[in-house]
Amino acid sequence: MNILVIGSGGREHTFCWKIAQSPKCEKLYAAPGNAGTSQIATNLQIDINDFKAIRKAVINYKIKMVIVGPEAPLVNGIKDFFESDQELSKVNIIGPGRNSARLEGSKSFAKEFMNRYNIPTAKHSEFTSSSIEQAYDFLKTMTPPYVLKADGLAAGKGVLIINNIDQAKLELKSMLIDKKFGEASDKVVIEEFLEGVELSCFVLTDGKTGITFPMAKDYKRIGEEDKGLNTGGMGAVSPVPFASKDFIKKINDRIIKPTLLGLENENLNYQGFIFIGLINVGGEPKVIEYNVRMGDPETEVVIPRIRNDLVSLFEATSNQTLKEMILDIDSRYASTVMSVSGGYPEKYKKGYEIKGIKDVADALVFHSGAIIDKNLKTITAGGRVLTITGLGENMEEALNKSYSGLEKINFKGMYYRKDIGFDL
Repeated sequence: MNILVIGSGGREHTFCWKIAQSPKCEKLYAAPGNAGTSQIATNLQIDINDFKAIRKAVINYKIKMVIVGPEAPLVNGIKDFFESDQELSKVNIIGPGRNSARLEGSKSFAKEFMNRYNIPTAKHSEFTSSSIEQAYDFLKTMTPPYVLKADGLAAGKGVLIINNIDQAKLELKSMLIDKKFGEASDKVVIEEFLEGVELSCFVLTDGKTGITFPMAKDYKRIGEEDKGLNTGGMGAVSPVPFASKDFIKKINDRIIKPTLLGLENENLNYQGFIFIGLINVGGEPKVIEYNVRMGDPETEVVIPRIRNDLVSLFEATSNQTLKEMILDIDSRYASTVMSVSGGYPEKYKKGYEIKGIKDVADALVFHSGAIIDKNLKTITAGGRVLTITGLGENMEEALNKSYSGLEKINFKGMYYRKDIGFDL
């Protein structure tokens, strides 16, 4: 069958890399894709939210399966668009509908869902501009640091962690009154700060049954020792050493099972990935947030550990036959380290040639912000540029392969953290 992957990052390149290995995949397309996907798929210069252009491509190229990588098209209702169109309705689309995507698109909806199914999470309350005085009062009941979350999608920038209550009030006003994050902050969730170690849990579900993929831990801060500004992710590892069998059982019993039950009870018709952002608080798992897609850069360490034919898993997701599938996981450790443009996550320049990719022999190179220019050179086109994934019999071996690969690559202003996995 012909398959389309929507998105342009490292997550989508990793999906394409895995799908291209499937005997079920005849022709592979990526929209818009990147320099990496262009080597194994046909890139289509289509905006991820231009559903009419996507429709045209699906019909023209006889595409039978669509994998939606980023959250925005899902929150904007791409699955609903397909299902309401007679010519598209039989296309297998991996990703939830608009109602289900509210788990990521609305922090307040997600919290209410967790409350309904007794899923452990942080103490919280939600506020609008008309209730800002009540929000100030609520802050007084909390102990610092204070966590403020824009309710809607804010390109990963809508979460603030503030130690000073006066500063928290100012930021709250900036979000609710001054619309710091636009419509995304029409509503703000204030929640308790949870102290612990974070990890990422990924469940592929057909709406009834769920298969849990390997867990991962990502590193969000730009600086070493997890200091500095938050980013889209500077690296990731899998498996997570502190996620014991007992801890994973708690996650399954207290979080995954109630989540799947809730999806079914509320007829949310969910076929795709659920990303559960977790935190280990003294040995007890709690949910920080839901995402309705795979994470990035976690995808770059999770998918290489899946031995199954990914297309077969996606078919079972669409057909609601996941209960018949058994996940085959590579026992090796995986690590990925992200190279970024100088200045990221603030202002940075792009358009610099990337050299040395072909010299990486013992690791996987996944492209994020990289494109092919008119001179057929691979150049930087974003903040996060490349991830290098290593696999090894232990974490040290995996990390050595990632870093050895990175040493062969260079572009002007290139930066990467040298301490991924330092805390394990």
